[in-house]
Amino acid sequence: MAGPPPDGEPAPLDGALPASAAVGAAERAFGVYLHVPFCAVRCGYCDFNTYTAKELGGGASQAAYAGTAVQELSFASSVLSRAGVAERPVSTVFVGGGTPTLLPASDLALLISGVRDNFGLVPGAEVTVEANPDSVTPDSLAALAQAGVTRVSFGMQSQVRHVLAVLDRTHDPKRIPDVVRWARDVGLSVSLDLIYGTPGESLSDWRASLEAALACEPDHLSAYALVVEAGTRLAARVRRGEVKAPDDDDEADKYELADELISAAGLTWYEVSNWARTPADACQHNLAYWRGDDWWGVGPGAHSHVGGVRWWNVRHPTAYAARIEAGESPAQGREVLDAQARQLEEVLLRSRLREGLPLKEAGLHGDPGIVLAEVLADGLVEPEPAGQGTVVLTRRGRLLADAVVRALLP
Repeated sequence: MAGPPPDGEPAPLDGALPASAAVGAAERAFGVYLHVPFCAVRCGYCDFNTYTAKELGGGASQAAYAGTAVQELSFASSVLSRAGVAERPVSTVFVGGGTPTLLPASDLALLISGVRDNFGLVPGAEVTVEANPDSVTPDSLAALAQAGVTRVSFGMQSQVRHVLAVLDRTHDPKRIPDVVRWARDVGLSVSLDLIYGTPGESLSDWRASLEAALACEPDHLSAYALVVEAGTRLAARVRRGEVKAPDDDDEADKYELADELISAAGLTWYEVSNWARTPADACQHNLAYWRGDDWWGVGPGAHSHVGGVRWWNVRHPTAYAARIEAGESPAQGREVLDAQARQLEEVLLRSRLREGLPLKEAGLHGDPGIVLAEVLADGLVEPEPAGQGTVVLTRRGRLLADAVVRALLP
């Protein structure tokens, strides 16, 4: 959802997909992303497509939003049917934002019912809802579980108050153990999201956040390096010299500490920034992104991908609601990826996974030993998988993942 939309060709108003989108669809998983564009407060580092106003007018209001999004789900079902894309029940649903839990649990239940009614859900489908720790109660989490949610991802970010203040996060860090317990009490799997590299965050601050998160015994943990995005309030503060920009060496030290502590707590990395207690606890929805499967993104600014065709919706909720009300595609633009672009994305994304990137499957030619010689010598990939022609990053390699990609795609 971040940043301005990419360049692309105009998207057809009827949403029609080229015939190429249907090729091989039966072998690809299908997921749905549901974007909820509302936040109580815009965080200073965030450039996601979110809005703080409680009412944006007409069909763009929070109260009307769930119904509008369900209309897009119906539209999506019609488009995919006309395109001859294999009918597949949905494997994963991810409700993100914004702050999805600003909507009543009944609205989130309506969204999930919309997915179920239009596509069906595979048995045991993963259904995730993102939440701020201050936006849930025991009752609301119970209602989400009753609606079919299986997993909740809490935006913890930090345990340290002065770090949260720089990020403009408003929740009380003492609330984290409570919300984790409430979620577990109703049978939900729990993920915690952390950010490192915030200006003013010491290594001991970061250790305190990691230890607090791990004390909650989450099923899944994400740790992302802070990126100062252009146009954000944090970027303006860095530009004015009010706070220092994140330091690469500092962030590397913090990543190494994260991997050390998280691994010692019994979670295993499966993607550069993500750790899970068991393989089943990995975020299956995000794995589908990284593996190049299909998904339909619902909501303002949401991105979709089906069979090498990518499109993105208009960003403003009012414009989005007007398109949906008119029975038109909300897509602003799209692109059809050629073979070279698809190969580049496969290398970029699959090389970040613990399962690794088989070079032959990625269409990379030449002797794997020669291709991997440089990154092996630099200690960036594991020797044993490399001997079988598969790229699996070492901890050092995870810190220098871009260098590995450049070596694979000279």
